[in-house]
Amino acid sequence: MTEANPSLAPIVETVKITKNYGAVRALRDVSISIGAGTVHALVGENGAGKSTIGKIIGGATDASAGRLLVDGAEVRFTRPRDALAVGIAIVHQELALLPSRSVIDNVFLGIETRKRCVVASGEQRRTFAELAQRWSFDIDPDTIVGRMSTGDQQKVEILRALARDARLIVMDEPTARLTAPETERFHEIVRALRAQGKTIILVSHFLGEVLELADTVTVMRDGEVIRTSAASAETPDSLVRAMLGADLDPNFIPATERRPGEPPILQVRGLSGPRFQDVSLSVHPGEVVGIAGMVGSGRSELLRTIFGRERATGGEVLLDGRPFARTRRPRHALARGVAMLPESRKDEGLLLKRSVGENIVLPHLKMVSRRGILSAKRAERLARDMIERLAIKCPGTGAGVNALSGGNQQKVVLAKCLLDKPRVLLLDEPTRGVDVGAKRAIYDLIREFARAGGAIVLVSSELEEVLGLADSVLVMRRGQLTAALSREQATEERVLAAAFGTSRAGQG
Repeated sequence: MTEANPSLAPIVETVKITKNYGAVRALRDVSISIGAGTVHALVGENGAGKSTIGKIIGGATDASAGRLLVDGAEVRFTRPRDALAVGIAIVHQELALLPSRSVIDNVFLGIETRKRCVVASGEQRRTFAELAQRWSFDIDPDTIVGRMSTGDQQKVEILRALARDARLIVMDEPTARLTAPETERFHEIVRALRAQGKTIILVSHFLGEVLELADTVTVMRDGEVIRTSAASAETPDSLVRAMLGADLDPNFIPATERRPGEPPILQVRGLSGPRFQDVSLSVHPGEVVGIAGMVGSGRSELLRTIFGRERATGGEVLLDGRPFARTRRPRHALARGVAMLPESRKDEGLLLKRSVGENIVLPHLKMVSRRGILSAKRAERLARDMIERLAIKCPGTGAGVNALSGGNQQKVVLAKCLLDKPRVLLLDEPTRGVDVGAKRAIYDLIREFARAGGAIVLVSSELEEVLGLADSVLVMRRGQLTAALSREQATEERVLAAAFGTSRAGQG
């Protein structure tokens, strides 16, 4: 990390920017100056406005009021292409790539080198090779993007920005879906970009990452700037106090309480699928079973197969000792009291063009219908009750779910899961992309569910989260269980050794 240099001329300034989404005010009079050639981090709770100001700078949305200056001149962006024209690109948390196309197609999409209306593939390949060599990106240009890891897909996004001569790149939660090695490689990329004069706006809820990479940090709360300071003057505790307006342990993870002596609610016996083989586990009332492992280990596929989203190739799943049918569907799981929070709330958990209330009740139409006739009043009441119970910040049940912060969107998915009072929760990355305040609320909900006798299977890429929440930890590697550890046995060293295949100590 370098020291912030106040003498550097700003490349971008926001002057009293305000942004409204209907009745929701996402930003209020936000003024920030971004120094050229620096890493400027934006931190705050979900809903603080940090992603919104990043989208305004990157041209993904426009401001309702205020001014945006680039190199001292006022500009107005109505689309990302306007921002690209002055050298500003944005890499969203949800990567915007064409999965069925090659790396090189994605990098040069829309700016292809043409001769007589035909793409000049040879010249384009030379340009790609120069870019990849300059930034030390070891990527095959002909690889289909959909077959790549998330970390490599992110490299493609960054290369796409660099191919357009971007001098400022907005990165929104860039490491939220990366493994630990991919995160370290990403940090090296950011340092290399800064060393060659690029400017980075880093939106992140990982405070250690912010303090490691950033020159300057702006703290936001409730759509306003709280302060901007040199990163060297901050600590994780000082940032949390500024973000929340109060002290909070950013690593706060409550333990759950298992009910001893009761038979398991959920049993998985020798379950296999295309991406995993011969997995067995059991979950008792009040128990949290955590599943750790690297991305691609098969843990998410295991949860989807238990739920019925993917078809098993062998083994069985039992609830209260009774098996599911091998041809079951998610609706059968829901009818038996099993609910699932998927890995990606935007791709699998939400209908982004529908309201908060509709998202909560649509999977449970039987609860709000009589003789096939929908009761709007009952649907409204149930949705409102869940909004209050989970403290979802929104104007009401009719608010568009796409206008909510990431943390509140995640709570909507949880509300949908909890509405019909399930007995088993399958949680895949329950706190991905949410801040410390929203994490605490989600942990409280997990604890409340377990205390009431529910059973939970938890998949998380945050090892600290698995170790803090789980009564027992299973570790997967390449589709196989490599360790089964009790709460007392589960240490960071043992879990990582099993995940990387360097040891199987503690199995049993």
